[in-house]
Amino acid sequence: MIPASNPQAQFQAHKTRIEAAIARVLASGRYILGPEVAAFEREFAGYCGTSECVGVANGTEALMLALRALGIGPGDEVITVSHTAVATVAAVELAGAVPVLADVAEGGYCIDPAAVEALVTPRTRGVIAVHLYGQPADMEALLALSRRRNLRLIEDCAQATGALWRGRRVGSMGDAGCFSFYPTKNLGALGDGGAVCCNDAALAARLRALREYGWDAHRSSQLPGGNSRLDELQAAILRAKLPFLDGDNERRAGLAARYAEQLAGLPLQLPRADADTRHVYHLYVVACAQRDALLAHLQGQGVGSAIHYPLPAHRQPAYAGRVRTGGMPRTEHLVGRILSLPMYPELGEGDQDRVIAALRSFPFSAAGAGAG
Repeated sequence: MIPASNPQAQFQAHKTRIEAAIARVLASGRYILGPEVAAFEREFAGYCGTSECVGVANGTEALMLALRALGIGPGDEVITVSHTAVATVAAVELAGAVPVLADVAEGGYCIDPAAVEALVTPRTRGVIAVHLYGQPADMEALLALSRRRNLRLIEDCAQATGALWRGRRVGSMGDAGCFSFYPTKNLGALGDGGAVCCNDAALAARLRALREYGWDAHRSSQLPGGNSRLDELQAAILRAKLPFLDGDNERRAGLAARYAEQLAGLPLQLPRADADTRHVYHLYVVACAQRDALLAHLQGQGVGSAIHYPLPAHRQPAYAGRVRTGGMPRTEHLVGRILSLPMYPELGEGDQDRVIAALRSFPFSAAGAGAG
């Protein structure tokens, strides 16, 4: 079976460097918030083009801590997109705020700025823009809206590490940029990990306090914090892989271009990079009116695929009646059509050919032309 994602192949590609990094940490005797975390924070901030980076335990807590550090909590509303990993919405609730869910933009999968503006109320304090599948959201419109309505803008970059919007890295434009280093991400650890990037030293100081019990330099809790620390082993592994991130993203882009060339003419809606952006193809998501039959066909041909995501957040049972939403016509249209094809830098040309052949052998009906 060709997997939809393959973190084991990523480990094998960087095995020597990763094992050396792990050995370095084991020999050091420093395992929590030591020199590896500090070095990774400097290096990742430099990569993203921000002055600050704070390593945390995972991407969900990166979002939650960013909201809390920005003063957003109980009684406040935060607008985000319903078509996202449910972690985005869970983070809003973990901060004590109320999620408000918006539709995606016409022709794409990222949040619609016009839908966001329609949902703003006097209780709205922030917006989380999700750069979904590796494609940056419309930051021009979202930045203008946030300034006009005096809202905090947080970037959820979990699926888009390294992506560019008008030459700027995602995570460097809003009040805070939040990252996940889950093993399948473009920059993945060998366990959980996350980070918050920003250009505000005072905000970074609050984040560092909140990630460790609200402590000051004397371990006196000045804020009601918790425990959300990036550990030394994961930081060392991320340092080993960071120099190869751009090359891996270029490989993803090459695979995406090859898919686009070989699948042209099929009744599939293929992903596209918006103007002035660099898509980093964390996922390669197609859309098809016969999605479920196509999924079964691919599995029968030994091709792993997945659905990201079969249920939007506003239809998740846990959030029924507990979140405010706008209209969702585009989201409702796409959730029964989307399918993620195998996409990872180590995907070989032969295996990609097998994926393409399996797609081309599917008996699309006339209805399949209704891909979008």
